[in-house]
Amino acid sequence: MFVVGEFALQIFMAALVLLRKGNRPQVAMAWMVVVLAVPIVGAIAYLLVGETRFGAFRIRRHAKIIAEVDCPANHVHHDSRTRHFQLEPAQHQIATVAQLASHCVPLAGNKLWLSGDSQEVINRMCDDIDQANLHVHLLTYIYLADKAGQQVAQALIRAASRGVSCRLLVDGVGSKDFLKSALRKELQQGGVNVCEALRVNMLRLIISRLDMRNHRKFLVVDGAVGWTGSQNIAEAGFAPKAKFAPWVDCTVRIAGPLVKELQMIFIEDWYMESQEDIDALLKIEPAYESDGVIAQSFATGPNFQNDAVTQLIQSAVQIANEEIVLTTPYFVPDYATLSALAVAARRGVRVHLMVPARNDSMWVRLASRSLFRNLLECGVRIHEFQKGLLHAKTIVVDRSTAIVTSANLDRRSFELNFEAGIIVYNADFAGQLRFLQSKYIEQSTEILAEKWAQRRWFERLIDNAGGLLSPLL
Repeated sequence: MFVVGEFALQIFMAALVLLRKGNRPQVAMAWMVVVLAVPIVGAIAYLLVGETRFGAFRIRRHAKIIAEVDCPANHVHHDSRTRHFQLEPAQHQIATVAQLASHCVPLAGNKLWLSGDSQEVINRMCDDIDQANLHVHLLTYIYLADKAGQQVAQALIRAASRGVSCRLLVDGVGSKDFLKSALRKELQQGGVNVCEALRVNMLRLIISRLDMRNHRKFLVVDGAVGWTGSQNIAEAGFAPKAKFAPWVDCTVRIAGPLVKELQMIFIEDWYMESQEDIDALLKIEPAYESDGVIAQSFATGPNFQNDAVTQLIQSAVQIANEEIVLTTPYFVPDYATLSALAVAARRGVRVHLMVPARNDSMWVRLASRSLFRNLLECGVRIHEFQKGLLHAKTIVVDRSTAIVTSANLDRRSFELNFEAGIIVYNADFAGQLRFLQSKYIEQSTEILAEKWAQRRWFERLIDNAGGLLSPLL
């Protein structure tokens, strides 16, 4: 009887996988192997983490919030100079894909400042918070109660003491220790409104996946200044995983019309988690900067089965004519993105990919390395960063278009996480980011195709075994 039941479970789960994952053959095949090889454990694993379950209630609620906040009227910028420009045809293609994701069009008049120094970023963030008069909105995946976390907390408390409305939204998993810390209590006692995003509890386990996280990083001050990139509220030493330190990030400060779009994304996330509707703040019009540049924001997430991150990255690769440089800490992309990189190298584009030499996730490292051989054979140049964990998520196309984002080049960012970033259509800014990437290359060791092909058989075996899991990571 048990054997019959087990067989029936296998058939049922195989059919379910085919129905739900059949449009992605690699993912479907990986889950088929799991549910057929270990029926009971595989079935439980698939039901827990195999499907993108956001929860019907949250989907309906988020749709309502999007309709109220992310509406055409709120995207209007009354200064007509924000739309007086002409993009290159290739840039227009990327802009169209990004606009489909979060309805933000490219906007002119944005003054940008780029930094790859974590402490410098924390210092300037605190300077901006100290200048706040109306509100401070901070969203982060990880908030540590370390020196950086204390520094930001004290700036928020000082702002709250002046009557500034301070709202802090942190992810329920990434910031779980902070949410239980004395620092959180100190912030709340100091007048800072602290809220948990995607709360973790047993009820959510039943109705949705617990590993769907808010991975965005934002700071918006008075609706006039914004920050985004890969920087969490943490020191570069990153105490929980100090042996991989320093964490090397890339962050952008923005002054100009684009800040309103970052504010909109924060308001949506805050409304979702806190029930507080603050969309009246979107009436604030950030000033047009006459010496600013054209930039566009994008935000993606699993709530509407959004493939925008994948499409955006593939578009960037496909429009490259001379060079594309990508940095990411976690490289486990889908087949289409891999193919786009390989084809770009084949058609003569200089393709540089930078990843950390030592990764804090063993499985991701193995899965990444299983993909290197084909890319190397196609001409992609792969560099392993030696001076810490390269956490910057950046792309530069032909030294004219730049992307700075919170999204990794992996399936989690593509399909599960809430991510965000900006695209900058300006050669000077792209040149600055390309210079930063060059510094990363100087601190990296390039993997040579000939040497990689000569690795010992058991090294290839281990990497390829890890690669079997890549559709599931």
